[in-house]
Parts: sequence; structure tokens; C-alpha cells
Amino acid sequence: MQEGDGETMYAYYALHQFNRFPHEIQNLSRYEKAAVYAFIDERVKEEKKMKRKMPRKR
Repeated sequence: MQEGDGETMYAYYALHQFNRFPHEIQNLSRYEKAAVYAFIDERVKEEKKMKRKMPRKR
């Protein structure tokens, strides 16, 4: 996977977090893909926020 390949990264995330195969994402209409990508973006944002709130171990 290359760093700049956004669709591949979304498919990877969907596979590991939502148990959706890449062909399932690929076969969506562009509007459905846009919605899925927006949902993933929001979830990643929330995960980062939660990670920042967690106390660090020393």
C-alpha cells in the first residue's frame, strides 16, 4: 500500500473495523462511497480524540 492511495486506505479500514471486503466498498455508487468515507473520517477523528484523553503510562 502506498501512503497516498486514499481509496486503498479506506478499504483497509473498512475491512478491519467494519468487516467489509474491498469489493463491497468498490461496488458502491460514488454517493454511497462518499457517505462511507465520511463515516470513517468521523470515526477516526473520534478515535484520535479518545486516544488523546487517555492517561499516558509512565
